[in-house]
Amino acid sequence: SNNQQMMMNRIKVALVEKQEQIEWLAEQMGKSENTISDGAPINPNRLSPKLQKIANLLDVDVRALLKSQKL
Repeated sequence: SNNQQMMMNRIKVALVEKQEQIEWLAEQMGKSENTISDGAPINPNRLSPKLQKIANLLDVDVRALLKSQKL
């Protein structure tokens, strides 16, 4: 979905700011890189525990991953 794509873009921006790769995030989440980059485990329309964990790992506000705002 478009929401999912926008959320993944924000996750990727946060990864760049943290100077990490999607592989690092996948490893931290115990998921495959493809699962993370596809956005498959994350519902972009609600605050899920997985999304909260990603926000914590990236040191960003979880709402910044859901909405179009500065990280």
